[in-house]
Amino acid sequence: MFLRNLVSNSLRNVRVDVICKRNKVTLPNLPYDFKDLEPIISRDIMQIHHSKHHAAYVNNYNAAEEKLQQAVAQGDTKSIIELGPALKFNGGGHLNHSIFWEVLTPSSTAGKPSSDLHTAINNNFGSFDAFKTQLSTIAVGIQGSGWAWLGYNPKSKGLALASCANQDPLQATTGLVPLFGIDVWEHAYYLQYKNARPDYVKAIFEIVNWDAVSKRYAEAIKA
Repeated sequence: MFLRNLVSNSLRNVRVDVICKRNKVTLPNLPYDFKDLEPIISRDIMQIHHSKHHAAYVNNYNAAEEKLQQAVAQGDTKSIIELGPALKFNGGGHLNHSIFWEVLTPSSTAGKPSSDLHTAINNNFGSFDAFKTQLSTIAVGIQGSGWAWLGYNPKSKGLALASCANQDPLQATTGLVPLFGIDVWEHAYYLQYKNARPDYVKAIFEIVNWDAVSKRYAEAIKA
């Protein structure tokens, strides 16, 4: 009996270790240098934002995920429930920022939306300028910290705009597939723009990687 329990506990611990390793997330590399988004976003902001803030979400998510797997293995319902907010906040922070880096690019390579995405924007918002105005209004109007998003609605097959508080992930919160997001946490802009969030929001459209956004749209409508 002792040997059987020892083997059972060892296998359970191995299984937990395997699950934890499988679920670990990593900090993605930027597709450009920290300085490459200047003058829209300064090198200092990019370095702190990516290497400190995003890295913290990654580390904290991995730690919470490991605790979750241990709690599941032990049948610790109380701990499982208590870990929910940390998983949502840090997991959402990782998801949101991973998209954010992807949909930004130096202004010289910003490009334009694909013809399909441009048509969808016109159909849903009236014009490209109207879309920018509406998304900017949402971003500027967020109270406290959060994100403003352009998303794809798989039910209506159309585009939609939404805001999410803190690091709440768009798809899990609203059902919209994220295409482009604006981070309006103060750490995303305050060192450079101070309290002038509207200036930051206006400027960020100059460094949108429309090739990446268009690719996300094409993938979303096929899914």
